Amino acid sequence: MSNSLEFPWLSVLVLLPLLAAFGIPLIPQSRWVRWYALAVGAFDLGLMVYVFARHYDLQDFSLQLAERYAWVPQIGFHWSLAVDGLSFPLVLLSGLITTLSIVAAWNLTHKPRLFFFLLLLMYGAQVGVFLAQDMLLFFLMWEIELVPVYLLISIWGGPKRQYAATKFILYTAAASIFILVGSLAMAFYGEGFSLEMAELSAKSYPVALELLVYAALLIAFGVKLPIFPLHTWLPDAHSEASAPISMILAGVLLKMGGYGLIRMNVGMLSEAHVYFAPVLAVLGVVNIIYGALAAFGQNHLKRRLAYSSIAHMGFVLIGISAFTELGINGAVLQMISHGLIAAVLFFLTGITYERTHTLALDKLGGLAKQMPKAFALFTAGSLASLALPGMSGFVGELTVFLGLTTSDAYAPTFKAGIALLAAVGIILTPIYLLSMLRQVFYGAQDPGLVLEDYLGDMRPREMAVALCLLLPILGIGFYPRLATQTYDVTTVAVAAQLRSVLATEIVQRPFFPLPVQSAQVAALPLED
Repeated sequence: MSNSLEFPWLSVLVLLPLLAAFGIPLIPQSRWVRWYALAVGAFDLGLMVYVFARHYDLQDFSLQLAERYAWVPQIGFHWSLAVDGLSFPLVLLSGLITTLSIVAAWNLTHKPRLFFFLLLLMYGAQVGVFLAQDMLLFFLMWEIELVPVYLLISIWGGPKRQYAATKFILYTAAASIFILVGSLAMAFYGEGFSLEMAELSAKSYPVALELLVYAALLIAFGVKLPIFPLHTWLPDAHSEASAPISMILAGVLLKMGGYGLIRMNVGMLSEAHVYFAPVLAVLGVVNIIYGALAAFGQNHLKRRLAYSSIAHMGFVLIGISAFTELGINGAVLQMISHGLIAAVLFFLTGITYERTHTLALDKLGGLAKQMPKAFALFTAGSLASLALPGMSGFVGELTVFLGLTTSDAYAPTFKAGIALLAAVGIILTPIYLLSMLRQVFYGAQDPGLVLEDYLGDMRPREMAVALCLLLPILGIGFYPRLATQTYDVTTVAVAAQLRSVLATEIVQRPFFPLPVQSAQVAALPLED
């Protein structure tokens, strides 16, 4: 871990939105609240860009800008923050999408003080999750983020908002207990008690304990990602949440699951990951095919997009399981890409709902004439989601495929089977997305559809939000290094660590329970 600067930049990034949220009750007029929230969000995002541009070294794979302060020393609890290639892009993604969600909620009139208070609270907690280097601090930030989401769905959601919010909190809060249990199991093992991630990673655990802790964390992060069959809360939450909350839910919160898998399951429990990797690959394929098939059966626009998110997260699992630099690189790129794509699609879905007051596909149709700008942007977002070349979705999925197919850790038949089944999902994706576009924008308009004429097509504010998400999608599609340079050196280091552990496990356990070409892998030189 590299030495921190004297000024606690990372603490400011986390605490600014959290503390600023408590200033909202002091604002004299409600109409000023949205400007205050936007100023806080934009300032924190600008500060992220400044700090990382001036003080972050893209060529250093170690933790940087490290801060560590004793908080509750009696139980070894420290305020410990740091940033590296895994957290760098996700912190920026969180700042961008949350700030844009504030703009997306500009016309909110119902309890605006509470809404923006919860939004800023969630903003700080998200950044805290990606920067925390103490397991208890990570767990604390994870829990702080859950409560605002529950309230934001249950108060500003749709007709079944109470059911969706309760299901969300039950699934995610119950699953997060496994983070605490797994952390304590690692902390109590061996000499000395510590919850610092670096110290926990340095310990050598028995394989049985490592497997149990890995399974516990897989459940916790699998609910958030989500992984089939722990996914059922997501379609309900999306269908009832307002558009700004769906933007954050799909764009940021799901990425916490993928981040946790790479940071902890892969980085801290590498030996157990060798055993679980093929399971992740199979679960990834299940996610892809199940999500795509389930999306076909949805008549609700947001539920269709929610199942699409489940399918796309399957590529993250396959990338994590690949044991290659390309695979992990692709998993991170897929998280960034999907965060941007899902956010813009859910935002545009909210625009559609404001004009039509329905999201039922069989009640929509022919909107392209009335809303040509929304139609063009929705089409662009859908093409990015179906991985059209020239957009970030294509680069992310292609990198994952290359990472898997070039891996030496699996037998050719296993790789071929996973790649073939994942390719089936890729074929299904454009079918359900293009049919969705056809139902919403083409054909005859439903005679019962009442358009809000006074709203018309997209306004400049709405166009700005959509373009702020679509431009990075195109930029990454044409020049992937815009994203990959932020984490390349870190994924190389993680892949090298995995290959080292993989070779050791094969040599020590000749009856290794994986479809591994043991002779080839054991003989391969490790990557630098």
